[in-house]
Amino acid sequence: MSEPSDSRVGLYIDFDNIVISRYQQLHGRNAFQRDGIRDFDKSSPDADPEVAARLAAATVDFNAIIDFAASFGTMVVNRAYADWSVPVNASYQRQLMSRAVDLTQLFTTTTRGTKNGADIRLAVDVVEDLFRLPDLTHVIIVAGDSDYIALAQKTKRLGRFVVGIGVAGSTSTSLAAACDEFEDYDSLPGIEKVAATAASALPKTDRAGAGKAAPEAAEAQPSKAPAKSRRVSTIPMFSHTEDTSFDEPELADDVDPQSVATELLVRALQIGHAKGDADEWLNTGTVKNQMRRMDPSFNEKPLGFRSFTDFLASRSDVADLQDEGSQRLIRLRPDSEARR
Repeated sequence: MSEPSDSRVGLYIDFDNIVISRYQQLHGRNAFQRDGIRDFDKSSPDADPEVAARLAAATVDFNAIIDFAASFGTMVVNRAYADWSVPVNASYQRQLMSRAVDLTQLFTTTTRGTKNGADIRLAVDVVEDLFRLPDLTHVIIVAGDSDYIALAQKTKRLGRFVVGIGVAGSTSTSLAAACDEFEDYDSLPGIEKVAATAASALPKTDRAGAGKAAPEAAEAQPSKAPAKSRRVSTIPMFSHTEDTSFDEPELADDVDPQSVATELLVRALQIGHAKGDADEWLNTGTVKNQMRRMDPSFNEKPLGFRSFTDFLASRSDVADLQDEGSQRLIRLRPDSEARR
């Protein structure tokens, strides 16, 4: 769907998903559970200062998320879903309320929690809003959970532009593909780059008071891979308990994000040339749009480039650039392997 000039935006935040994903991105797989963050109260006199420091480092900047969402148009829906009685969630309330976010309360109904509470409530609200607000043009889903794939697909079928926002290393590739556009949290304007902590910084004992060694603590490794090289599926929510099994992510650390991006560029250029003359110069903006349609998660900034032009210039071995007035054009190099 093309983006109209008078756009109206709905922002839906799976709060638990994004907070847990960010913490585990910086401090290692399952670190959220090992550190007992769900019940951690940093204001308590008994609070572990090391855990408090790790929690502070993983603070999510929701102002940056909301500002990015507002760039698409007028915000008409702005909701975050969570159990706001949880201390770590409550610490965000002032920031969210100052941005007019509707804090939707999810109550725990069983001793094992409400595993898919946010997923179901968020999806139901989006579908309801699509029919209740026919002028809603953009739906922005802040989550990396693969459970939202069907929601993104249905929203696109109903003619809305779907944007996803997730944390690198905790996002389903299928969800990214189901969106019209997908952005990594780290690539949003205003987000400061924070280095992942060493695995040795993880707690070595059970912080619940049992004093026994935490399982697999020494084996946990923080996510150091760039956004495109480390994709995983569903990230657990606060409502999980210690006896609930967690999804084990499928890692792809051997994938080079730079090579993936180059292959994506080549395919986009091949498609452009196939539609016209094989030696025709293509507009770089058209090529980038084609790349984003093929892979909505593509973004040159996490790859280390300030602009798409800089990204293209670094691929001079496969593509030629040319300026024609105010336009910048590109084509596959005649001697490129992709031409053969």
